[in-house]
Amino acid sequence: MSTDGNKKQFWKRNTAKVPGSIQHVYGAQHPPFDPLLHANLIKVGNKPQMTPGGKPKKATTFQEFESITSDAWDVGDDDDELLAMAAQNLNIEVVMETANKVIENHSKQQEKQRQDDADASELEDREEEEHEEEVEEQWEEGEELTPEVSFACEPSPLSDGRLVKSLSEAPIGSPKDASLHRQQSLPHRPTIPMVARIADQNTSGTPAMTEREASRLDKFKQVLAGPNTDLEELRKLSWSGIPRQVRPITWKLLSGYLPANTERRESTLQRKRQEYFGFIEQYYDSRNEEHHQDTYRQIHIDIPRTNPLIPLFQQASVQEIFERILFIWAIRHPASGYVQGINDLVTPFFVVYVFEYIKEEVENFDVSSLQEAALRNIEADSFWCMSKLLDGIQDNYTFAQPGIQRKVKALEELVSRIDETVHVHMQQYEVEYLQFAFRWMNNLLMRELPLRCTIRLWDTYQAEPEGFSHFHLYVCAAFLVRWRKEILDERDFQGLMILLQNLPTMHWGNEEVSVLLAEAYRLKFAFADAPNHYKR
Repeated sequence: MSTDGNKKQFWKRNTAKVPGSIQHVYGAQHPPFDPLLHANLIKVGNKPQMTPGGKPKKATTFQEFESITSDAWDVGDDDDELLAMAAQNLNIEVVMETANKVIENHSKQQEKQRQDDADASELEDREEEEHEEEVEEQWEEGEELTPEVSFACEPSPLSDGRLVKSLSEAPIGSPKDASLHRQQSLPHRPTIPMVARIADQNTSGTPAMTEREASRLDKFKQVLAGPNTDLEELRKLSWSGIPRQVRPITWKLLSGYLPANTERRESTLQRKRQEYFGFIEQYYDSRNEEHHQDTYRQIHIDIPRTNPLIPLFQQASVQEIFERILFIWAIRHPASGYVQGINDLVTPFFVVYVFEYIKEEVENFDVSSLQEAALRNIEADSFWCMSKLLDGIQDNYTFAQPGIQRKVKALEELVSRIDETVHVHMQQYEVEYLQFAFRWMNNLLMRELPLRCTIRLWDTYQAEPEGFSHFHLYVCAAFLVRWRKEILDERDFQGLMILLQNLPTMHWGNEEVSVLLAEAYRLKFAFADAPNHYKR
């Protein structure tokens, strides 16, 4: 079948049916237009408009540079070698060489770990195959299975729903069946919580902290304890991750929701929270009015789809909170209204601000156990911080979503310069960047990463100048090139699209995000101040 035929069949199966008329309430994963046709709207001739201004002050020595990004880069044991470069003036060559060393060191560690895992897996496979051969020989000879073999495996499900406790009960009629049974009996990888995992101290917070983590937490507390918080110093600390204990207050400060002056914070919180609930009283009842029904209906449909695998977000009281937040935001921003995908952007704020009131894990937490005042505070704080975020990227959600189109085009041109092989490979199979990267920009990679990784990523976005609007481009480029091998292994349009829409990040944690950010930072230093470097 031709490539065009494959593409048509793929999109027929994988795109949602939506009404023909374009409404603001549609977007994100299900835009009300054919992505293949819409891709023609931004041909190569249309030069992207890059975000102007707001350039961060460059570090002038490696010591300053290292102090900003130490934790994000500290994934190896090469600190001594890197710090020996402190006397050199920082320039692009130094940055790129340093980043390459850190990333190369991480790659070597990963390769060694994969080799160790492969050796262990190979040994286990040989042992399993010997068991299977013995089972087959005994089966063919009509012998009874020995007790050691018959109880060697965990119970396995049969097609009729029964469970078997031994191989003697299982219908192994061929080597193929035996192989299938062997696969079923192998231990499964442990399920990692969607919100946090034990290895990620910055997100989870429950394991005992290392000396380094305790030291970092002390630094945060010292910065936050002063009468006027030094926001620049707080950004430097936050770039490489924020400890869970101080993340709520840090996010509120970095987003501009709270003032730096400590004495003004309580009064600001009270005023903003009262203002939000004033909006609820003024506007929320209008959701049933005819001119707001489409907006409210779409919000009501989308809320249950928000992180459906996390029980927290399936609680009725949480969904009601999200409905109020999204409806009030849409009413107050008529230029864009509600667009699918904005619902995802509430979740990191909500989770972080729930952590302000609990110590246990949040994934299965019953919010009804919180006092009503605490829930109201969480709701109002989430609304205002989400609003601050969206203020910086609102052109992503206005009519025709021009911000997203510009960013997708910029991503395409950037990737063509940093990894031409990947770019040409996707061109060869007629994969348009808009077909997969639209969601990356619309949802800020939230559909591609576990929520725990999004929270860690947003620590850096909050600390980085124009993090959500500008630095995100470089994160997306680094994220795409991260899957270089997998992309080049796919040899048709459908395979590439399935891969790019289902990248295997379920078991990612802080280390993977830190490496991704290090690579994005390297790209930013190489290209941000000279955008013509990635324009053809």
